[in-house]
Amino acid sequence: MQNNLHVLIMGGDARYLHVIRMLAQENITVYVIGYDHIHFNEINVQHVELESIDHSILNAIILPVAGTDTKGKVEVTYSDKSIYLTEQLLSCTPSNCVIYTGTSNNYLDHATAATNRKLVKLFARDDIAIYNSIPTAEGALKIAIEETDVTIHGSNVSILGFGRVGMTVARLFQSVGAHVSVAVRSSTAIARITEMGFTPVQLRNLKQAIETMDICINTIPDNVVDKTIISAMKPSMFIIDLASKPGGTDFNFAAKQGIKASHALGLPGKVASKSAGLIIANVLLSLLEERA
Repeated sequence: MQNNLHVLIMGGDARYLHVIRMLAQENITVYVIGYDHIHFNEINVQHVELESIDHSILNAIILPVAGTDTKGKVEVTYSDKSIYLTEQLLSCTPSNCVIYTGTSNNYLDHATAATNRKLVKLFARDDIAIYNSIPTAEGALKIAIEETDVTIHGSNVSILGFGRVGMTVARLFQSVGAHVSVAVRSSTAIARITEMGFTPVQLRNLKQAIETMDICINTIPDNVVDKTIISAMKPSMFIIDLASKPGGTDFNFAAKQGIKASHALGLPGKVASKSAGLIIANVLLSLLEERA
């Protein structure tokens, strides 16, 4: 890795502590904002303020997994200060400065487009999404063990969706003895689910299938666990929603029905921050090397 790269990391959770240290090990100069409560031993890691940093030397800006909120506010874990990514800030960077984020929203899409800066959405990449599905699945299993009063072995578990996360979740729960069914729309996915030894369910038939389930794990970012589906659930059902905000579950209705539901966001950072951080760091290093 070239040693003349200058990267600004704005905010982030425990995963980004490992990202910072791994980038620093590659002789990248790393400027950090939102880490006032953390001390770094690496000499090429520098605490800065947005007002004091020379934006014109930045090759990249790295944002947290969630990017920004709808007003440009960046999530911080290790500081009491609020920080914002603005169009003005972006316009002060070199034209070839790349903005890396986990996910994006209309604000971030507009800000980067208005300033003609390249935006890379890391979690849209198959490699990161597949690697991250491992700690996500382990986190879901941990929650299921802690929040139910029966063993996962022998439980009837319904997985909604069979994408990169759903497939890993289904495999893990089956490996510990759960009876796993998977609900999808696609006939192609039905074939793959059958081939892999799970019980396939057409999503349109979920209401009937959900009646005998003990745990429902949703991975579909759509309103699939609605009032109709929740009304068909046993009172002892436990819902784990892994879909990004706002999720795919009517949480208010579930609460009214006395059904416990958890919107389990950011599990990789909570249950395996080091592994999740190294996943992000390795991909970032590869991308930075390509453009160096």
